Amino acid sequence: MEGFWVYGLNPVREALRAGVPVGRLLLARQKGVEEILELAERRGVRVEVVERSELSSLLSGVPHQGVALWLEAFPYADLEDVLEGEGEPIIVILDGIEDPRNLGAIVRTAEASGVWGVIIPKRRAVGVTAVVAKASAGAVFHLPIVRVSNIAQTIRKLKQRGIWFVGAEAEARESIYDLDLRGPLALVIGSEGRGIRPLVRRECDFLVSIPMKGRINSLNASVAAAVLMYEVLRQREFSNPGR
Repeated sequence: MEGFWVYGLNPVREALRAGVPVGRLLLARQKGVEEILELAERRGVRVEVVERSELSSLLSGVPHQGVALWLEAFPYADLEDVLEGEGEPIIVILDGIEDPRNLGAIVRTAEASGVWGVIIPKRRAVGVTAVVAKASAGAVFHLPIVRVSNIAQTIRKLKQRGIWFVGAEAEARESIYDLDLRGPLALVIGSEGRGIRPLVRRECDFLVSIPMKGRINSLNASVAAAVLMYEVLRQREFSNPGR
């Protein structure tokens, strides 16, 4: 995988905190970067002080906030890495997300809501890029992200580990709020335009929809994913009478 520039205060700080393999750190003169400098020194990362205009030229005018870090290659995880959490596993499988901002937003919510890992396909989908890292606020560096050749085949492998699969489908009759989500499960989210592909849909144990009360009949993929993830969290954290 080719390297890329990670830009923005949060993504750069989280990349340094996570210990991923990095190269140069470019930094404009400014306040509020003491933690980044401390992390860079601890990691032995070379810091180069540059003008903001130089960063803007290098990064084609993106909102870099005066800092950029060269990432040698994004450290994708292995499939087994998403099964190393504690308690009942919760995994997110993305079947063809193409917008890097959607992927970044989903990973950010996944990390915040306690998801164990995110699985994405190698083909016909966006991988982790500088835009994804920025949209995730650096969450991509703290959550296992796995790229697989075949989503349906991966689902079949994970079923052998006792995981149930819940697919998000706008036309599904069952509401996400009517399904018990407290066991080991994976949420399957389809692409922005096509939804879950038929081959993957057939592997899902349940298909659920999000109730829509307005005139718009669908949600953005990252918003829908957030609703689903936090319903899982709600059920697990607040629906247990013994808590």
